[in-house]
Amino acid sequence: MPVDATASSRTQARLLLMLLLAPALLWLLGLIVLPHVELGSLSLRARVAPRIYEASLAQYRTFVEEPLYWHTFVRTALMSILVTLLTLLLAFPIAWMIAKIARGRSKSMLFMLCLIPFWVSETVRTLGWMILLRESGVLPGLLVSLGISAAPVEMLYHDATILVGLVYTSMLFMVVPLIGALESLDDSLIEAAYDLGGNGVSILRRIVIPHAAPGIVAGCIVVFMLTLGNYLTPTLLGGKNSLWFTEQIYTQFITRFNWEQGAAFGFLLLGLSTAIVWLGLKLSGQKFGEVMQRS
Repeated sequence: MPVDATASSRTQARLLLMLLLAPALLWLLGLIVLPHVELGSLSLRARVAPRIYEASLAQYRTFVEEPLYWHTFVRTALMSILVTLLTLLLAFPIAWMIAKIARGRSKSMLFMLCLIPFWVSETVRTLGWMILLRESGVLPGLLVSLGISAAPVEMLYHDATILVGLVYTSMLFMVVPLIGALESLDDSLIEAAYDLGGNGVSILRRIVIPHAAPGIVAGCIVVFMLTLGNYLTPTLLGGKNSLWFTEQIYTQFITRFNWEQGAAFGFLLLGLSTAIVWLGLKLSGQKFGEVMQRS
């Protein structure tokens, strides 16, 4: 083939690739990059008079100097990490059952049972928990009927309730990457390990977990970021005392119309999620690109 024809075909292939990528690039630019640039500029200015602003770090100083803000910030981070760990502990045996034990229709049925709750919106699912756990709800009434408690107990507006709601909301996003990672594990490796005298704990530690590491890391990243940025579930199940950082961001933007402070809080939350995800990848020895490809 002539050199000119080869160069022309390569140019056409590049143009076609750019054309196919154009919608995704425009979406990233318009809905992610530009809004973050605007938030960054908002967070680095202070209002000195109506429609008059000056460059300032006052919004970040306010965060440092106000104990409520950084206490809520740290609490949100710790609760999100705890939710991620609990979701992993609950999702791993479910994923193992679906990927390695169930066969045929039972496998499809178990996965469908995990999927069905996500056919409705997060709002409906959270309201369902409120109906179950409120003082006049189903579960407190059942406890009274069984004689376990003398009077209905208010189960809402506690940290444990928030944890339950967030774990339930995030479960599918942990199960799916774990199933993908565990299905690629060759059963003969496990059989050989048992033949060589290994027990369940050693096989789990030396074979199963290292093989499923990309799925574990991918699921933890998704669950952690969704939990950290969740607003609806902590607010509805935790009430005014939920002390969730996204509620502080909402208050600054919507209630107080302080967009500069809200933008600063948003960037702090973005920095927190990035730092913890980076730390998790470092501790697990995984690379972000490899995790996303293998999961």
